Amino acid sequence: MIAHELINHMIPPLKKSDKVGKAMAWMEELRLKELPVVEKGVFLGILSEEEILNGSSLERLVEEYELEADKAVIHNQAHLYEVLRLATDQEVALVAVYDQNESYEGVISIQDTITAFAQSAAVHLKGGIVLLSMNYRDYALSEISRLVESENAKILSSCIKEDERDAAKIKLTLKIDQEDISRVVATLERFGYKIIGRFQETEYLNDDKDKVDLLLKYLNI
Repeated sequence: MIAHELINHMIPPLKKSDKVGKAMAWMEELRLKELPVVEKGVFLGILSEEEILNGSSLERLVEEYELEADKAVIHNQAHLYEVLRLATDQEVALVAVYDQNESYEGVISIQDTITAFAQSAAVHLKGGIVLLSMNYRDYALSEISRLVESENAKILSSCIKEDERDAAKIKLTLKIDQEDISRVVATLERFGYKIIGRFQETEYLNDDKDKVDLLLKYLNI
């Protein structure tokens, strides 16, 4: 899924000349705490409810307030994962989307993005999780996939994360289409891969739900 498909067209952009009273009314109606500010097709940043409440009057103009996250912009062909990464880096609940002409196309709600991710086939299909640690130069998904398939299993999805302790290493998370992943783990270890975690479906889903709940609580959505 790409950014263009995730745009929430129900979230309107503010202009610098709008009064913040209008912004507060929209936020209340849409149950949001942030709104994008756009001028002549250019995304200027995000106006937060907190910033408005720090002001003295709802008659003040948007241009009088300090905007946040003016770099929270992504191209409309970017993948869902890139949207989540940007939102995490910028610590925002909204991400602006630019079209091919570098003009504002719309905004993505991270709540919508999480929902889209949760509805993906890789999440819904049953299976197990394997977490590996390796040097980045040794990473070859085709080889790992061959070993997994040798045990009559398939990789449903994969995710790479840089090792926070060693920039030369990565952590690779694999979703396997089997709940019993003991044979897959044994094969990977036999070929020299370091397994640092394994999770059965029930255990993983409970842990994942807790993490999503914490993220939603952090974003206040």
